[in-house]
Amino acid sequence: MTFQRQAMSRAAARPATGSGFLFVLATLACVAGLVATYYYFVQTTTGQFIDESALVEAVELHGPAGKATTKFLDLLPTVSLVMAAVVVLFVTVIRKHWAEAGIAVAACIGANIATQVLKDLLPARPDKGVVTLELNSLPSGHTTLAASAAAAVFLMASPRWRPMAGFVGGTFAIASGVSTLINQWHRPADVVAAFLLVGAFMIPAGWLIIRRGSWNAWDGFGGHIGSARLWLTLPVAIGLASAAVALYSLARIAPSPWQEASTTHYFWAGISLIVIAGYLATVATTSLFAYAARRRVPARR
Repeated sequence: MTFQRQAMSRAAARPATGSGFLFVLATLACVAGLVATYYYFVQTTTGQFIDESALVEAVELHGPAGKATTKFLDLLPTVSLVMAAVVVLFVTVIRKHWAEAGIAVAACIGANIATQVLKDLLPARPDKGVVTLELNSLPSGHTTLAASAAAAVFLMASPRWRPMAGFVGGTFAIASGVSTLINQWHRPADVVAAFLLVGAFMIPAGWLIIRRGSWNAWDGFGGHIGSARLWLTLPVAIGLASAAVALYSLARIAPSPWQEASTTHYFWAGISLIVIAGYLATVATTSLFAYAARRRVPARR
């Protein structure tokens, strides 16, 4: 009987059939998205103009909002590291998942190193007739730090807590990205690139983690407060609202009889791009890991 229970536990821990292919596909999508983001927003005139316009228009809102976001960004490295360290250490000590913690931390460090390497290796912005700094600022280091710390917490959480951890962590990463734009530290594309870079590192790490141990089993959505469907509904609703804001902002400056000069339309479109990308990544990643997790098998009486 003991042997049977152990065998059932190991079977329940295995990722769902076909999930390995989905993880590979998600990783490749992150890499392709990163390349496409760099090419369009750095190498094309239209992309440079949209990206730079959002950065320039941030001046209009850099008042009280700027002071608040500056304080947030100053505290961001400490908050990110403490948040990730506390959760990872707590889960590691309580559940003794040392190997899983090592994988999550290694992926987190790798994403941050890759960000700094890309900043140095990627060519400076080419002259496309857009007034902009030639210095390469893609990807955003602050956003990478926040997103990778949140991702490490997500990976170490049990399946029933992952939906809530995904929403809270995604919101934290989005807030850091929006703050860098308001403070004119980074363009919207820099933030989106950081999200994609983190995904390229953390998704493969997640696959290695969910293949280990018996914690990869849950009761499905709705079985626990941490796995309520609310945590998927909220980011979808916010993402759709952001898409509406982006469409309205761009429609106001598009060639038409009602076209008007932009003062903050590019800025709001840039904010919307960050929110949409961040919550799209949140929903997609949460759904991917939820699919990979096995449902618990009710005990037979």
